[in-house]
Order: sequence, then C-alpha cells, then structure tokens
Amino acid sequence: MQRYLWSFLLLLSLPAFAQVSMTVQLPPAGVMLKSQLWQVTLLSASDRPVAARVSLRLLDAQSRQPVMSALTAEMWLNKGVTALGSNRSLVAEYEYFTQTIDRAMNGLLPAGNYIACYSLIVNDKFGNQPGEDCVPFAVEPLSPPMLNYPAHQSVVETTNPQFSWLPPAPLKLFSQLQYEFILTEVHPGQSPESAVQQNIPVYRAVRLKNNFLNYPVSATQLDTSKLYAWTILARNQDLFAAQAETWSFRFKGHGRQTPQSNGMRVQLKRELDGTVVDCRESLVVGYEHEAADSTVQCEVLDLAQGNRVVYQQRMPVKRGSNELVVPLGRKGKWEYGKLYLFRLLNGRGEYWQVKFIRNKA
Repeated sequence: MQRYLWSFLLLLSLPAFAQVSMTVQLPPAGVMLKSQLWQVTLLSASDRPVAARVSLRLLDAQSRQPVMSALTAEMWLNKGVTALGSNRSLVAEYEYFTQTIDRAMNGLLPAGNYIACYSLIVNDKFGNQPGEDCVPFAVEPLSPPMLNYPAHQSVVETTNPQFSWLPPAPLKLFSQLQYEFILTEVHPGQSPESAVQQNIPVYRAVRLKNNFLNYPVSATQLDTSKLYAWTILARNQDLFAAQAETWSFRFKGHGRQTPQSNGMRVQLKRELDGTVVDCRESLVVGYEHEAADSTVQCEVLDLAQGNRVVYQQRMPVKRGSNELVVPLGRKGKWEYGKLYLFRLLNGRGEYWQVKFIRNKA
C-alpha cells in the first residue's frame, strides 16, 4: 500500500516541473539595443525551483536566414515571475553569422527587419519543453533618407540632372550603409508613389556609397513630355532599413499634364500602416501576384462594426502586376465617412490590405 502511495505522489509531482511559461515583449519598431532582445518574462507555477535557459535565434525577416543566435546562462526559477531584462547577472553567449550584426556599435542592433525566435529550455528530467515563440520587429532609423534635389514637383533644366539626398539618422545604426536609387515614369492617373511601386524603372542603381548620383549619359534618355518619380532606399549591407519619400519632377518644355482621376490607384501592402485612401465611386488597388493560384479572395470589413464583412468576391489575377476594382456605387451598402478595410487573401495564405474611407464626390 505504501509503495502505491509513493507512486501516486510521484505522478502528482511531474507537472510541477513543466509549469513554466514564457512571454516576450519587444517593441514592433524603432531603435533597439541588443540588450532589449531580453525583454522576456518567465512564469513558474512550480513549488520547487526549476533550472532553465532561454535560447534566441535572430532571423532576417526577408530571407529567413539566421543572423545571430544567443543562449543565456542557466538560471533557477522560483515560483512566480522572473523578468530577464532586469536580471543583471544574466550572461548570454552570442554567435554571429553576418558581419553586419557582429560590427554593431554601442550595442545598437543594425537597421533592418527581423524575426526573433525564443525557446525555453527547462531542465526537468522529463523532456517537457515549451515550444518556440517568434516575434517580428523592425529596427528603423529615427529619420529615413531625405530627398534634396530635384525638389518635389519641380521643373528641371537639363535632361541629365544630378540627384542628391541626406543620409538616414542616426548613422551609427549602419555598419555598411548603402543606397538604392529608383527612377520611373509616372503614367496618367498614377500617383508618384504608385509609379515607383508598380512601373518598371527607367533607371535603377544599387549599392551606392555616396548620397548623390549623376544621371549617366549612357542611360535611357529622359523625355521632356513625361512626368518622372524618384526615391531612395537605404540598406545596411543587404538588409532593408528605410525608404525616403517619393518626389516627382519634369523637364522644361513639357506639355499639359493629364489630371488624375478620383479613382486613384493605391498599392496593396502585406503590413498595415497609417495609409487611409479617400475613395468616391470605386476603390482601385494594385497588387503584385507571385503565387501560383489564378484567383484570390477579396473582402471588405467594416471596422466600426466589429470587422463585419460587407463585401466578398473572388477575383481573377495573373502573375505579376494586377489592378483590381471594387465598385462603391451601390446605395445602402457603403456609408459615407466610415472607415473600411479591403484585404486580399492569396493561395499562400498571405493577406494584402489597405484601409479606405468613402466620401461624397
């Protein structure tokens, strides 16, 4: 009888070692120190001290390739909450897979988009390990590159102008700062931002070290009858860091500009930002399709009504650039001044989306 009692008590004690949970709290964007990666809270429900470690894999969000890994020293968790960020005795062993991370100055993480994946390693003898928790975040400069010349909506005298811009700040976020220059034609009815996102560049230069560029004589000759848009992307080696505004210009001697329509086209993005499109009779969106499916599911959500679906339609698409139109003219279906969310779901399970408001013409 005593042997059965001891066996029962042992079974009751097994979950105590596995009752450890982990919560990760990282800012979604901004300047970040390497030490801020350890904003991790551990919660132990065990009545006994539990030995644990936390491992970290830092990935490039675009390529999903590891750029750094780290492992804390073993720590003993008592019942309750343990915050790693405030534990000065925490010692982490780092391993770097790129020079960009290895050369980070003053403990600052280089600019770029990352995914931080955490694993809690509990030494409980029974192999009950919690799973991996992955958190996306972006290290962004306080100020992106700022365009300087040609000025926005200016008229340029020469067809081989010099372009210049100011670097992003702070510069110490960048161990290998490089620029990408994009110049494209703006078609009638397009905004400069849409033109840069959708059109094939007239001229593109990468891995620029200087913050100026002379348009080469050997490049495509620019037309005085056309409107052009340009922008600058800042990269830390190969990691995207920030993008400047998009400016437009034309050359002296141009003809009359075609006015833009009310149904201005906006490019869908995977990540929502603060952009809100002002629509009249229709919502016109651009979408770059790279999946294998030939149709996508489109829907509109009423954000003021608990994300209620007010529109659903399966639309055909082709590989590459697509333009999709959602008519907003049906009476009673759309309310003026209300905020809606248009989103597209492709065969990869990716959502592409944009917010919009319907206003009176």
